[in-house]
This record gives sequence, structure tokens and C-alpha cells, in this order.
Amino acid sequence: MGIFEKLYDEHENSKVRFIGFTTESTRYDFGIIYTNMFFGKPLVVCMQTGRSTLLDPKDIEDIDYLQTIFRIPDQQQAEDLADFFRETLPSIPFITQYE
Repeated sequence: MGIFEKLYDEHENSKVRFIGFTTESTRYDFGIIYTNMFFGKPLVVCMQTGRSTLLDPKDIEDIDYLQTIFRIPDQQQAEDLADFFRETLPSIPFITQYE
């Protein structure tokens, strides 16, 4: 392992929430990992596709981003998903990760 420079190796107890829900046309299953890493942004994992991203309130407002990252074909579905995230994810102030 001489050619690799370790950037971090952190251990922490994280809060994880698993939530499944449906809209008029789609079923969703997500794992949401709340951690002190990643500047306070929760890690959101789609349990159906394995696709994941870090989300904060600004990211949720970007419907095109949600469509791209979770491969959602319909804009209305992405807007429904944004509504869900607005209600589910806390609005966390920016946290300085590295001091």
C-alpha cells in the first residue's frame, strides 16, 4: 500500500433512516445516513438502484440535478421527490468539516 496516501479513516456512530413511499406513479425506497462527515450533508441512497448523493436544501431545489442523479425520467416525478426531501431532510447549517 506504499503508493496510496490515506486521506482519512474515520469511525463514528451514524444515524440511519430507511424510508419507503409511493407517489401516484412511482415507488421509492431510500436510506438516509446522517453523519458528521461531508459538511453536515446527509448521504441519500436509493435502495432500488444503489445511486447515492449528498443533499442539502440547495440541492433539493435543483430539479434537473435530482433527475440526473437518481435517473428520473419525468420532471413531475422529480418535483414529487424534491417535495419529499424538503419535508424529510433537515435544513442543516453549513458545518466546517476540516479545521
